[in-house]
Amino acid sequence: MAISQPQSDEFYSRFYDHLRESQDWPGVYLFKFIVKSDSNDIDVLKSQFDEMQPHFSEKKSSKNTFTSLSVKVKMESPDKVIQIYKEASTLEGIITL
Repeated sequence: MAISQPQSDEFYSRFYDHLRESQDWPGVYLFKFIVKSDSNDIDVLKSQFDEMQPHFSEKKSSKNTFTSLSVKVKMESPDKVIQIYKEASTLEGIITL
């Protein structure tokens, strides 16, 4: 499911439960985002992972219109994952997966 705008508390509550049940915490989590290739927001998005020792992977769409950004990083809890997604949802033109 793609998240392109801020979601409801109910959505995040269900997402929290899913994260808690789907893996052990702390643990490595894979974030996925889609960003317009000509946007500077990809740098802003990457800066949210400063000091977390992230592993970034980028792939351009066939027409170079969009960039898929995957971020693999160790997260302490589902709350921290949700915090990153909430911050990312405030950036214009970012789709979270």
